[in-house]
Amino acid sequence: MKRSSINAAIREAREVFARTGWTLPPQPRWDVTDCGSDEFARCGLVLVNLADEPEYCEKLIYMRKSQAVPLHTHRRKKEDIICRSGEMEMELWAGIPDAARHGSPLQIKRSGAWATVLEGRPFLVTAGERVTLTPGIYHRFWPTRSDTVIGEVSTANDDANDNFFADDRVVRFSTIDEDEPAVERLVSDL
Repeated sequence: MKRSSINAAIREAREVFARTGWTLPPQPRWDVTDCGSDEFARCGLVLVNLADEPEYCEKLIYMRKSQAVPLHTHRRKKEDIICRSGEMEMELWAGIPDAARHGSPLQIKRSGAWATVLEGRPFLVTAGERVTLTPGIYHRFWPTRSDTVIGEVSTANDDANDNFFADDRVVRFSTIDEDEPAVERLVSDL
């Protein structure tokens, strides 16, 4: 991924956060990835680490309407994905995606209450709603409106070792082509 594309994504995210009323903390920790796809317009996201403590973390996520996060899971991390503004769709699987289970009922917590969704079938998450994901639940999500802001609150975060993608060609951190100076250091730059 070109550093110029990363810089542009950070600028765009800042504009959307400001338009939607989000004030970022001083010197936030940025993370921008195309998941190794070289197609940021289709696959990727911009994350801002608002809190990164040994016991918990909180992130703010910006994605363009045309982008999606690839299907993945975590072995240790429990997280709430929260639609902070706009709306998004989410797809879940109880384990490694398997066509034989497509459409099978899956019990999850939505905004704190138990609910049933169907494996592999997208469902809508509107502003203010949250979906709790336990370790082992494969998930992907994407905004369905422009200026959608997504939040994540989770147990301790280990992006380097606790992201497992359904497609083994996907990577968590992109290789960066330094075609211009960075406007912000990324968590992967540290």
